[in-house]
Amino acid sequence: MADTGAPTAEPEPDTDLSADLTRMATTLFSAGSATETLAIVVDLAVGTIEGCDAAGVFLVVNGEVTEPVCTDALAADVDGLQHRLGEGPCLLAMAQGVTHYAEDLADDARWPTFGPAATAAGVRSLLALPLLVPGVPGALNCYARYPRAFGVIDRGKALLLAGMAGLAYASIRTHEDDERKATNLHAALATREVIGQAQGILMEREHLSSHEAFDILRRASQHLNLKLRDVAQNLVDTGERPDTGLGH
Repeated sequence: MADTGAPTAEPEPDTDLSADLTRMATTLFSAGSATETLAIVVDLAVGTIEGCDAAGVFLVVNGEVTEPVCTDALAADVDGLQHRLGEGPCLLAMAQGVTHYAEDLADDARWPTFGPAATAAGVRSLLALPLLVPGVPGALNCYARYPRAFGVIDRGKALLLAGMAGLAYASIRTHEDDERKATNLHAALATREVIGQAQGILMEREHLSSHEAFDILRRASQHLNLKLRDVAQNLVDTGERPDTGLGH
């Protein structure tokens, strides 16, 4: 086809941003577990934030700072530096719930010990954003090998990613908690049913009261060092009277 000389249309910045946001949301909310959600978060940080070379996540679990996911050894090294030194923008972002940006760690007076150590490890810029998850303080940590790597658009994308990540992580944790509760409830009901069956067998066979039958199961559980449910299940399966250590 002949060249008409018309200029080729370039994608508009807002179109690119919209596509990135759609990709973030679609990917994040399709995760199957809390851990998978965090892994997707750090991958999206590197994949959609232009200045980001590596990324990791901090979470406070049972009062301890943990680092459940990171993209590579560089992120793991710098995460570890903040842990050991007790200093750095990621720790502050998590503790204060606000974003911290270090344009150049080589001469940032806010982190006199961590800054030079991170620079030596290969990181010059660091963008730390809080993950606002109820009851679980956390931070998304974006690392760059060059100074002043995160422009206004990059910081905006990171802020939106951190916000969506917090929502997605909180949602999947709630779902997992609900599933655990349902599983525990089913297990409790099953346990109650099998204990009731074992009591019924003893009551009919030995003409005992419900309390006396349960007491036999309890004493057998203690004597055999088995869970009460397992003692009851064995009686139901085999019909054998459980050994209480006291004879009949």
